[in-house]
Amino acid sequence: PWSIALAVFFVALGLLLDGSRLMHLVHISNEHITLLQAVQVVFGNYFLALLTPGATGGAVAKLMFLRHAGVPTGKATVLVFVRTVVSILFLILCLPFIFMHDVNILPGISNGKLMVISLTAFMVVILLVGAINFNIFDHLAVYIARKLSSTRRRMFIEMYRDTQHAVRLLASSPRGMLRVFIESGLSLMAIYAVVPCLLLGLGVHADWYAVMGRMIFLNMLLYFMPTPGGSGIAEGGFVLLFSATVPAGTVGIVAVCWRLIAEYIPFLVGFYYTITVFGRDFLNKQ
Repeated sequence: PWSIALAVFFVALGLLLDGSRLMHLVHISNEHITLLQAVQVVFGNYFLALLTPGATGGAVAKLMFLRHAGVPTGKATVLVFVRTVVSILFLILCLPFIFMHDVNILPGISNGKLMVISLTAFMVVILLVGAINFNIFDHLAVYIARKLSSTRRRMFIEMYRDTQHAVRLLASSPRGMLRVFIESGLSLMAIYAVVPCLLLGLGVHADWYAVMGRMIFLNMLLYFMPTPGGSGIAEGGFVLLFSATVPAGTVGIVAVCWRLIAEYIPFLVGFYYTITVFGRDFLNKQ
């Protein structure tokens, strides 16, 4: 029981830090929301993310709650984009340190190749951010837009402009974004600490650096999985990565407990907030 209580505590801490970073991110855009409103955004994200393929509904939920909190739609769209990018950047930055320590994290692929892929991805993201900030892709964007139909052209231009606004927001307040980046990392680490807490309850003596590293690697993959909230893939990936660490016969139980505490309890809280704020017929609203 104490290990489950500790796991719930770390999830609560992680969600609180997630709300705090969102609140500070909104303040950078010269808008203001309370910590309670930010936490509602976080829980709403869990609710719709677990209902939609690829967790795409999470972005819709965040946009809905930010608009309800008084943030204009344009800024809310940019903030949702920046929040996701900051999380992914933190995870990508962690990957090389994980691959240097854990030699067999993914069977069939050497850690050298994985490290090259992660470093390349990080550098590509940084270069793209710099190029967009200095308008290097403007002519290319216009060229691509001219090749599209009128409807798709409008969508493409809006997406490109949102990306530009997001990058400029990142560059507008380096100190503020550093704080958001640190809070993002602490939030993710607290949420991923659920698994070490559960393993401690089982009396497992494991390499905790490797355990946290594999949690980071798994959750990085889940950002790009097509199933609702990564369901099925998350549990299967957990069993694959931790079958040698967790005692035989219990790895599936730990996987289910991890998803229950870290995903499905926040999902239920998000369901409550969504119904409370938007009413029972929220799915029918534009």
